[in-house]
Amino acid sequence: MQGSLPVADRPRRPEWMKVRAPSQNGSYFDVRKLIHGAQLNTICEEARCPNIAECWGRGTATFQILGETCTRACRYCYVNSGKPSEPVDPLEPLRLAQTAKQMGLKHVVVTSVDRDDVEDKGAGHYAATIRALKAKVPDASVEVLTPDFLGVEESALQTVLAARPDVFNHNIETVRRLHRKMRGGKASYDGALWLLQRAKEIADYPVLTKSGIIVGLGESNDEVVETLRDLRAHGVDVVTIGQYLQPSAKHATIDRWVHPDEFTWFREQGEALGFGSVFSGPLVRSSYRADEQRHAAETGRGAVAY
Repeated sequence: MQGSLPVADRPRRPEWMKVRAPSQNGSYFDVRKLIHGAQLNTICEEARCPNIAECWGRGTATFQILGETCTRACRYCYVNSGKPSEPVDPLEPLRLAQTAKQMGLKHVVVTSVDRDDVEDKGAGHYAATIRALKAKVPDASVEVLTPDFLGVEESALQTVLAARPDVFNHNIETVRRLHRKMRGGKASYDGALWLLQRAKEIADYPVLTKSGIIVGLGESNDEVVETLRDLRAHGVDVVTIGQYLQPSAKHATIDRWVHPDEFTWFREQGEALGFGSVFSGPLVRSSYRADEQRHAAETGRGAVAY
């Protein structure tokens, strides 16, 4: 990538960013066997999440629907991008719900690639997945982390929210100044804010809305706080803030390693703005301990730093 730093000049990973390897004796391999056996994808693997050992070791995972190939190419994301060769699998919602039941999940997080090649951008598949989960694991809460449904936003939101997910998540990802550069020409900072606010307006039940920010892409701390203000002004209940990790030499370079004290400061700013829950820490990701994020928001426990 033009402008990339040579490997020797890139910031060295600090101690606080180091994670443990998967345990041979935990639930990690049981989870992997179930997911692979059901021919399901997870964002944990596809995006090289640093928390995979911890989360799978706890018996949880974040499912990725609508295939392996994303029709977008965000500069920070490792998920494969291009033209999808596979059609949407109509049996995927049932396999996912059955796997969630086998895993004994009490809070199920479902995300996806962007599918700009599909007429409804995948909204119907999201709704089918939510319905299947509510049928198979009726005591579990369901969280969806959706794309922007560009071009069919209103109808897509109507479709998804009619299935009544408990948490509606759409990540704004970065600050306004960097949004177009990092996400490409299709995505919109204001569009993300609109989607989150409109979800709240459409829902005829008390849905929690949620968004996430990654830092270390070149933003200032003041810009992060401005993004928090924008999210809160659009009714967002839950926010996550975590460190960007460059997945390959072709992706955007890390601008800096954000110190844990700064994440604590972000948490304090979010708490002051009135978010129901703020999870802020170097290894925090949008679905990291998502069950705890939801619980914190609903019980008023509030902001948390990791």
